[in-house]
Amino acid sequence: MWLYVAALLGLYFLRRWYREKQMVENLTEKYVFITGCDSGFGNLLARQLDAQGLRVLAGCLTQKGAEQLEKATLERLRTTILDVTNTESVEAATEWVKGCVGSKGLWGLVNNAGIGASLAPNEWLTKDDFAKVINVNLLGLIDVTLHMLPLVKKARGRVVNVSSVLGRVAASGGGYSPSKFGVEAFSDSLRRELHPFGVRVSIIEPGGFNTDIVNLLVEDLQKTWSQTPSDIKETYGQEYFEKYLQMIGRTRKICSSNLYMVTDCMEHALKSVHPRTRYAAGWDAAFFYIPASYLPSWVSDLFTRCFLPRPAEAV
Repeated sequence: MWLYVAALLGLYFLRRWYREKQMVENLTEKYVFITGCDSGFGNLLARQLDAQGLRVLAGCLTQKGAEQLEKATLERLRTTILDVTNTESVEAATEWVKGCVGSKGLWGLVNNAGIGASLAPNEWLTKDDFAKVINVNLLGLIDVTLHMLPLVKKARGRVVNVSSVLGRVAASGGGYSPSKFGVEAFSDSLRRELHPFGVRVSIIEPGGFNTDIVNLLVEDLQKTWSQTPSDIKETYGQEYFEKYLQMIGRTRKICSSNLYMVTDCMEHALKSVHPRTRYAAGWDAAFFYIPASYLPSWVSDLFTRCFLPRPAEAV
């Protein structure tokens, strides 16, 4: 019996490997628009695809970011300024992309732009703290997608949305996990709706990586604590804050510096004839967070409590 099971598993993975090795033809004639290209995953992906001959259209938040990317790439790559939280900016970027792609349409839309502020206990935060993150990571992503969809449908192309393992397991408070849970839900519905049009939708779920988002977490947490009302501070205590700060610092140290683990997933989603629905990027994503998302809540809760400090007024 076990021999048959092993044979079936072997055939399954062999078939999967074969399908995923099949690449789309004429990629050098296809246009890909990427948001959040000033730094991090978006910047690396833009340079990576440009080096392979794809026609990259890069959305950058700042003029400085756009100029630096242009210097690091070939003349074929083009940039535009894009603030995903501003609908007028999104509309202008859409018209710019439309002018670039012409009748070919847009083969790939990579929604990469995001921020990771306010990874702190929920009670320390305000509604504005949540809104700041959700406006970029979720509502901005939705706005860009809705504007670009006609161009993607024309090319029967791809939409690649960057989520996170924290869109499966909410390991901390703040707006980051809610925004990424929302990205997962939006992507799922979008995938089903666009399948009849020949458009494929993929979700990238990175684990912990050393990007600008991660490097700003400690500074952001200190600012959040300083603005927390004194009565709430008393219930947690200074020791809780210091241990929480240390925990964030340790998390930052163990994050991977190999950003190619993420951009290679994005590249495969754009270039493969049979892209995956979801890509787990990073060893922690594949072997901890993704499996943990399928465990009973009490198991993941128990594990989380082992790492979180204990508040001063805990029962």
